[in-house]
Amino acid sequence: MPKSFFATILFLLLTHALKAQNMHPYKNPDLSIQQRVDDLLARMTIEEKAGQLNQLNGGVLTGPQAATDPGQTGKLDLLRTGQVGSFLNVTGAEETGRVQKIAVEETRLGIPLLFGYDVIHGYKTIFPIPLAEACSWDLAAAEKAAAIAAKEASAAGIHWTFAPMMDLSREPRWGRVMEGSGEDPWLSGQFSAARVRGFQGKLDDQHVLATVKHFAAYGAPEGGREYNTVDMSRYALWNYYLPPYEAAVRAGAAAVMNSFNIFDGIPASGNRFLVTDILKTRWSFQGFVVSDWASFGEMITHGYAADTANAVEKALMAGSDMDMESRVFQQKLASLVRSGQLPEARLNDAVGRVLYWKFKLGLFDDPYRYHNPTREKAALLADQHQQAAREAAANSMVLLKNEGAILPLGKNLKSILVVGNLAESQDEVLDFWKGQGEHRHTVTILAGLKNKYPEATIEFVRGYDKTNTFIAGDATVIRQKARNADVVVAVIGLHGELAGEARALADINPAKGQLELLNVVKSTGKPLAVVVQAGRPMVLTDVVKNVPAILYAWIGGTQHGNAVADILSGDVNPSAKTVMSFPYAVGQIPVYYNHYNTGRPHRDGNEGPNDFWVSRYRDIPNAPLFPFGYGMSYSSFAYSDLAVAKNSINQNDTLRVSVSITNTSERDGIEIAQLYIRDVAASRVRPVKELKAFERRLIPAGATQRVAFELPAQQLGFFDENGNWLLEPGAFRVFVGPNSRDVQEAGFVLK
Repeated sequence: MPKSFFATILFLLLTHALKAQNMHPYKNPDLSIQQRVDDLLARMTIEEKAGQLNQLNGGVLTGPQAATDPGQTGKLDLLRTGQVGSFLNVTGAEETGRVQKIAVEETRLGIPLLFGYDVIHGYKTIFPIPLAEACSWDLAAAEKAAAIAAKEASAAGIHWTFAPMMDLSREPRWGRVMEGSGEDPWLSGQFSAARVRGFQGKLDDQHVLATVKHFAAYGAPEGGREYNTVDMSRYALWNYYLPPYEAAVRAGAAAVMNSFNIFDGIPASGNRFLVTDILKTRWSFQGFVVSDWASFGEMITHGYAADTANAVEKALMAGSDMDMESRVFQQKLASLVRSGQLPEARLNDAVGRVLYWKFKLGLFDDPYRYHNPTREKAALLADQHQQAAREAAANSMVLLKNEGAILPLGKNLKSILVVGNLAESQDEVLDFWKGQGEHRHTVTILAGLKNKYPEATIEFVRGYDKTNTFIAGDATVIRQKARNADVVVAVIGLHGELAGEARALADINPAKGQLELLNVVKSTGKPLAVVVQAGRPMVLTDVVKNVPAILYAWIGGTQHGNAVADILSGDVNPSAKTVMSFPYAVGQIPVYYNHYNTGRPHRDGNEGPNDFWVSRYRDIPNAPLFPFGYGMSYSSFAYSDLAVAKNSINQNDTLRVSVSITNTSERDGIEIAQLYIRDVAASRVRPVKELKAFERRLIPAGATQRVAFELPAQQLGFFDENGNWLLEPGAFRVFVGPNSRDVQEAGFVLK
């Protein structure tokens, strides 16, 4: 080769070496992240450090506006002086790029911003609400949905999502139940880890940082009322509420968000037991902790902090790191550190955690890697994303009743009557946490049926209005149009705007006007299928008594209506199963499968002389209307021959259980077999059943398959009230079946 080639290579190497020598170490990509963080911290003023812990709202509101809000111009001025480390609700590749340019090119040290956004179940392409998605029991699909959401969000300049929410909840009155994964701690943990993996991937520019929220126990507000008091034992905290968060932390989540509630009388934002003792010490969490909207300042309203300075001290010293929108860090943090009232070492720890993830995302080396309008245009609402959303929605919808095999409707229908305002209104298909999803892009149930049956005559009658008042004049129209209809599809439920934060409801029964509509339809004598569209379990007792077929469609996202039509037509065989118990009546709440036995338990249906002084209702059953893990299919399955490999196992052994499942129908179908255990007698009372494993299996028509479960004996234990794991010898029961109620049972002994 010519000498000039080697000379050029040598020149480039020398140039790179000289450049590396002259640049600040924190800008040198050849150094480790920790070396770069340490160097940058050493160059920052206390005010600049405090600024990295200040997150401001830069766009739409997802919380109350602060009285001290400086406006958009004022916020950018704060940014220029190093007083902002992160913005939330700034979206779009161009806009985020414009603001990032100010951070990188107009501040003293050029520290890039983090842009955060609530990407809960999709960014532009909206997937089913997380509660519905969990009903699929499909972890791979949940991971895929999160990855697609991350791909779209990252293309729009977002680095960080405030999801997944893994608050275990037994409270359908709570509006945010739609963000979680139901009432079981183990299954919720499986979904939390899957979603973290999907959002974060390998943290390239196609993925975003995940935030586990809300830490901790936010899913148990008294009365189901948003922002309300939570009060529970530490035994309940360790065994029910903490496992989903821990699973997400173990999966590598970058951030954790404080909850709004108190625990042991102390607000979570200032709760050292939760944040430092459990999260950062016991679980060795290396990410950063961000407040929920203004929760640091709300410690004053709680009556825990005396003033702004006291709120700053209690939040920081509890282990919380970043202040979202309360502005208390911005006002007081630097001065408190300068005066010696707060240790700079703790400030450095908090700032170092935030800077680490900015380096990890590659923002110091290429601060504009997330701000490409061409990539954004290609990613949003991509065809493959729409198809994935449609499949996810169909796999999340639960068939609750199908008397007389009304469903599937088949392909040969000539006339369908669709009734119910929710079937036609695009404004009701999405929930509060719709990201950047637009109603105009959503498919309603009416539109989905028209897409599915282009040759059929499809009539629509509203039946009830936006206020759920029955439109009396529609009764005659319904009876007339029903005469020529092969089937009537009635859509009831809750408006999409009633799902999400600050959407608590005391009454989760269907509206009177919706029930009146069903009575009119039923009087026609036509086959009737009811679709329920809602962001939480409703009380369907009266509906179940009076209609033959019910599909619980939840809020299915952008492709909602097409997915409903896929199931109603039979193109998709439903397989989803509930992850929350459906209450028989509001007065039962909380009702859940993994409860403790009382000293005087009662079994519904027993009415003997010893069944008076027992724990029971006198006017309704104890049991829920639909149990945890329940869901029907167009196929039918029979369980038989439950077998436990050994009658006794030791603590280092593995429990092996198998069961035969026969598809007794003429249609292939997916069955979700569930394994539960019960510790019969322990040093603490244990639940009557605990989910420990499941198998999602496609079983061909007429076939019998042997489904095997393996459960390490170590997983049979539980936490005491101090968080110690106990594995105690004794008798156990094991249950396998299609849901938590209809199970086969066997026993074994742990030695």
